Amino acid sequence: MDTSPHAIVIGSGVAGMAAAIRLAVQGYAVDVYEQSAEPGGKLGYFETKGYHFDAGPSLFTQPANIEELFELAGEPISDYFRYTKMDHSCHYFYEDGTMIRAAADTDVFAAELQQKTGEPAHHLKHYLSASGKLYEGVASVFLNHSLHKRKSLFKAGIGKAIKTVRISHLMKSMHQMNQRSFQSEKVVQLFNRYATYNGSNPYKAPGMLSLIPHLEHNEGTFYPEGGMISITKALYQLAIKKGVVFHFNQPVERIIRHHNKAIGVVVGEKNILSDIVVSNVDVYFTYLRLLNDSEKAKKILKQERSSSALIFYWGIGKSFSQLGLHNIFFSNNYQQEFDHLFRLKKAYQDPTVYINITAKCEPGKQAPEGKENWFVMVNAPANVGQDWSNLKMMYRKAVIDKLNRLLQTDIESLIETEDVLDPVLIETKTGSYQGSLYGTSSNSKMAAFLRHPNFSSQIEGLYFVGGSVHPGGGIPLCLKSAKIMSDIVQDDTRKRKRH
Repeated sequence: MDTSPHAIVIGSGVAGMAAAIRLAVQGYAVDVYEQSAEPGGKLGYFETKGYHFDAGPSLFTQPANIEELFELAGEPISDYFRYTKMDHSCHYFYEDGTMIRAAADTDVFAAELQQKTGEPAHHLKHYLSASGKLYEGVASVFLNHSLHKRKSLFKAGIGKAIKTVRISHLMKSMHQMNQRSFQSEKVVQLFNRYATYNGSNPYKAPGMLSLIPHLEHNEGTFYPEGGMISITKALYQLAIKKGVVFHFNQPVERIIRHHNKAIGVVVGEKNILSDIVVSNVDVYFTYLRLLNDSEKAKKILKQERSSSALIFYWGIGKSFSQLGLHNIFFSNNYQQEFDHLFRLKKAYQDPTVYINITAKCEPGKQAPEGKENWFVMVNAPANVGQDWSNLKMMYRKAVIDKLNRLLQTDIESLIETEDVLDPVLIETKTGSYQGSLYGTSSNSKMAAFLRHPNFSSQIEGLYFVGGSVHPGGGIPLCLKSAKIMSDIVQDDTRKRKRH
């Protein structure tokens, strides 16, 4: 008879699968319940007429987070997953015709900025050096440990983090910090865009977010062979290898509580008991639907939601030599665009357009020969009941007009296949409240501390992972949330054994 402790994970997003792997390595028998037919959450995939599309996140940074999981599980990563480092992180296009290729080599990138915008090369080097120091000093503490356990913060070197932080990191906005660092408005805009990495507004979010560019420019961007879906496949295969059992098309109806302890879940009107429960569901829906605690759910909504997105998946019947894996076509008035996203909750008529093209890395595999698979995304406000069928048409026209101008072509005539994902569908498919991609925004100084912890202080044995809890959204942070959670579970288990 198996005497292993039993863990139930609700949801098989990236964080849910990473959590399951970590708990299995700790000796838990793990069952994962997933409402949809396959794993991955936002990191999904589909194919149409020979065009392959990653449905969600398209940027891969910090592969060390995935490598660590395989190492922990004692499995060679190369059997499951391969990736390559990119020579350029992004191609940037501005309305006046300026085009900047951000090389992975800082000297080359600095020379390009100087040539195209007149920005002195040493400004970039100084900025990226400061970004790296801020990341090493602060992020390594705050992103790898719980902010809600005093012991873990002291263990992590909170003193070093406090010494690294300057008043300006907290009191000035990211935009103000970038304005102080660069003289070219184009370069300021380029670095302001990193606020969108966690669905925030660079004109409101604290200067602390200037640590984000470190990931892309100092550590590098990578391409996973086979596209982003290969991350989902690798984690799923690893979880199965470690004995994790997945139950697809089986939504959890509620979490069972007994004497303020989570003791299992209800699935298909059956009680399934366990020692611990881990929710990879948006924390708002966890309280509202799975715990029937509307008061606690309401409290979570006091924090501003992150932005959402509108995505067009276009099969394009031509190849564009000036485009790379990642491409940004900037809005002419960035501040107005963010004002629309967060304050007015409206679409902006001149959105910034992001295009991801995996066919650039695997031509002929990700799209038919000589053609390209375009993942075209614009930032959109979180869903508060806007008329999305109308907004989709408006955004589509604005995107096509901009691309026609900047690429000097007729995009519409090249679109061979089209699918669309809007904030309402994002909420329906992935359970992100209001279609917010990153749960809450980081538009306030205290946002990091207000994110929900990776454990419940009221309900023993209940834990949380994923983009809606600490440390935040995006693949690297979701993977880190699983590590933080499993460390807390280990600590809690030791405490119980002592008593």
